[in-house]
Amino acid sequence: MAFPSLSLLLLLPFLSLLPPTHSKLSPDYYNKTCPSFHSIMEKVVFDKQTAAPTTAAGTLRVFFHDCMVEGCDASILIASNAFNKAERDEEINLSLPGDAFDIVTRAKTALELECPGIVSCSDILATATRDLIVMVGGPHYDVRLGRKDSFVAFSSNVNGHLATIEMSMDEIISLFAAKGFSIQEMVALMGAHTIGFSHCSQFADRLFNFSKTTETDPAFDPDFARALKKLCGNYTSNPQIAAFNDVITPGKLDNMYFRNLRRGLGLLKQDHDIFVDSRTKPFVDLYAADQKAFFDAFAHAMEKVSVYKVKTGNKGEVRRRCDQFNNINA
Repeated sequence: MAFPSLSLLLLLPFLSLLPPTHSKLSPDYYNKTCPSFHSIMEKVVFDKQTAAPTTAAGTLRVFFHDCMVEGCDASILIASNAFNKAERDEEINLSLPGDAFDIVTRAKTALELECPGIVSCSDILATATRDLIVMVGGPHYDVRLGRKDSFVAFSSNVNGHLATIEMSMDEIISLFAAKGFSIQEMVALMGAHTIGFSHCSQFADRLFNFSKTTETDPAFDPDFARALKKLCGNYTSNPQIAAFNDVITPGKLDNMYFRNLRRGLGLLKQDHDIFVDSRTKPFVDLYAADQKAFFDAFAHAMEKVSVYKVKTGNKGEVRRRCDQFNNINA
């Protein structure tokens, strides 16, 4: 179905309509050409998430980093070679977790054995992300299929398309607005911080070097700050040290992230900023008080992300391997 139903529009009047240019996509796209697509995906997702519980958070992050740069086209999966430095080797992407790339590789291998040359890597990433969200307790949403994989993946395309820890709330809002996302959709998407972790280097300034007069950001809960300081004391010599974004229910996609912000338990500068900024705080308060409201908004925003600038027809290809173009010299 190309558009949300009338009941969804009445329920969520504040969210933007999905653009009509994606009518070629369909949840039933592989029903005839690869009828085992969904069952294969479900098995791969279950096995991988069970073995490596951080896979859900990592895959969600990889999916978002893919879609925000030139659209949902699996360009993030391409490995660099002698001819090209790819997206995944740009600095902001260097910390993307290997488990996320591994789940795509596993799914692609299984699908190539069952229906070779049929399923795109971008459809695999989009579907794996949704299935993992559901597996860790989040909402289900439709993933329309039929994306093609990109022909290019340049590291130079990344800059300016993803939020960084240095950005102000004005800059982040503008970044999302330029891609057609409202402030409310942006806040809902930031709810993804309810799973996963952040490296100490991403929030160390709030702990050890907040201002000339105050070492630690007073917005932190004092006990939380003390625990983080103990955890991150050696982060400069061990950059892999990290903390859960949600210290209460780190493995469950729920509204605890928003509830934590009220308690001073937000790790990143942007976590605190969306709680105090007058444009974003009403939505933080709404989602903290009402998990269903968060799930409805998150599901719709994720569905909108999943069709952002997708490639269809001859604008892309179905890669034989997800980490390289079919023409490997491209």
